[in-house]
Amino acid sequence: MKVIIVGAGIGGLTLALMLHKRGIECDVYESVREIKPLGVGINLLPHAANEMNQLGLLDALSSRAVLTSALHYYNKHGQTIWQEPRGLAAGYPVPQLSIHRGELQMLLAKAVQDRLGQQHLHTGMSYETMEQNDAGIVATFHDRNNDRREQVRADVLIGADGIHSAVRKMFYPQGDKFRFSGRILWRAITLADPYLDGKTMFMAGYQDQKFVAYPLASSAADGGKAPINWIAELKVDAHDLPATDWNRMVDKSVFADAFKSWKWDWIDIPALIDGAQAIYEFPLVDKDPLPRWSHGSASLIGDAAHPLYPIGSNGSAQAILDARHMADKLQEVQAKGQKSIELALKEYEADRLPTTTGIILKNRLNGPEQVMQLAHERAPGGFKHIHDVVPESELQEISLRYKRAAGFDPKALK
Repeated sequence: MKVIIVGAGIGGLTLALMLHKRGIECDVYESVREIKPLGVGINLLPHAANEMNQLGLLDALSSRAVLTSALHYYNKHGQTIWQEPRGLAAGYPVPQLSIHRGELQMLLAKAVQDRLGQQHLHTGMSYETMEQNDAGIVATFHDRNNDRREQVRADVLIGADGIHSAVRKMFYPQGDKFRFSGRILWRAITLADPYLDGKTMFMAGYQDQKFVAYPLASSAADGGKAPINWIAELKVDAHDLPATDWNRMVDKSVFADAFKSWKWDWIDIPALIDGAQAIYEFPLVDKDPLPRWSHGSASLIGDAAHPLYPIGSNGSAQAILDARHMADKLQEVQAKGQKSIELALKEYEADRLPTTTGIILKNRLNGPEQVMQLAHERAPGGFKHIHDVVPESELQEISLRYKRAAGFDPKALK
């Protein structure tokens, strides 16, 4: 069996490593000419960290990341809503990792080159189309290095080409539009004094005005500073998806005034915003769940299959879980020879599509961040104690319900 993977993001590279581990030949085709450590921070939840451990990469990742100790929720006045331990501190067998997205992608890319061979990672190759017949798949790529078209034959093609997936667009050329939430994210990294224990992720505010932060280095840099990844989020007046370039650099003046009073005894949010050298704007979007991902011997994983709001720190994790299920199903075809590729991809879809559809819908309802929205709706001016507003049992149930839906319930992972 030979597999074409379109896209060298986290999902595509992870799939390549998992297929290689199972003895399945694959090639990864990426449209950019050079893979660079771009982006900001992400969180790898324990179920994703567990898959990295199975690939022998957890130690290398941990050395580049913060082992997240806790997650705290606050209202817009800085009052505590909910706190819970995370990762090892919560009893998981593996940690939760806060890491720069570029660090993770570069480590995965190097592992692919080292294990599969550099010739199996093709850059500057932009996917155009594919054809299927009884002999397999013929995919056409535009080689941006020499402005030529190249055809590649394989048995399977997997679209792992992200939120703007060209493979998905080929399957669904009409009616598959982004759903804009009416909210904008501004993302950045600021070198600042560590807060709390130096390993805690926090979220403050409510649905229409929120601030999220977590450290990306386990030790402080020169001068006692540490890189803090942060996201500011606001509801905007526009009713349609912004026509501007996504992930464009903007000035803090676009949103900073909304957070100018968010300075508490343990964190200075205006100072974090002021200290960023580069701030990137991104619309909060997802897409409606698809009726199917698999078409013959081709399918989708990650954001190409199920773009979802970045709520609950689950985007990269779900791409990694997709890759695991995909690799397992294709291994059954190769090892036993009693199952067709088409059936294997349908079984993968049956496993993963309902789960990720549930996460898309739960994230539209704020996922585990419902605790912040409830506190705001019930006590917009603040409270003496959160349990006067939201009972502890309700807070616990919201947290556990999302963990179960997303696949990182501590009991299940153990």
